[in-house]
Amino acid sequence: MSFAAIHDRAISRKGGPDSLSALLPRVATPVELTSLGDDRYLAELTRCVFRAGFVWRVIDNKWPGFEAAFDGFVPLYWQQVPPEVLENLAGDDRIVRNLQKIRTVPENARMVVEAASEYGSFGNMLAQWPSDDQAGLLLWLKRHGARLGGNTAQYFLRMVGWDGFILSQDVLAVLRLEGLLDASPGSKKALLQAQSAFNDWHRETGLPYSHLSKIASCSIER
Repeated sequence: MSFAAIHDRAISRKGGPDSLSALLPRVATPVELTSLGDDRYLAELTRCVFRAGFVWRVIDNKWPGFEAAFDGFVPLYWQQVPPEVLENLAGDDRIVRNLQKIRTVPENARMVVEAASEYGSFGNMLAQWPSDDQAGLLLWLKRHGARLGGNTAQYFLRMVGWDGFILSQDVLAVLRLEGLLDASPGSKKALLQAQSAFNDWHRETGLPYSHLSKIASCSIER
């Protein structure tokens, strides 16, 4: 089935094209991705790690405290932070005091610094990475970062405006309904099957990947 039928279902469910259009996420330009500082990428990685398995609004409400406690998320500092700093943060009530997640900050800071060393900045890397290989980017983030498996990295990319899909339960349901996914969710095979489907939909419609993802999620009754 072509994506047009999925699009039509989403328009019908959301009450018209304008209502659906209002739900579509913003897509950052390559210049915007490049212009965002590495500290902001580390901050958003951390926010998504802490959101995972937690009530998002709690993290968002405490986020000014996170910014203060992590002193602006400067990657060059956090990649080599002394262990006692992390232990002290585990008792800091300005943040959610989860030591395992706190310990991801130095690991993800090292990833950001290493990418910046190769590409000039983390944003440069994202700007150069094509959306038709989001699977490769997600696997790279999972391999080089900490706690960036599942949908965490997908939500991070969406938050910074990188053009990609999110394999939410609704999107997975649409892919299965269309006969485009038969692998176990979370597996590499499922990720590659999803990438293939989104690549086909993008060639068919010319729409951004993030818009295709949102439209698909709006097209199904659950």
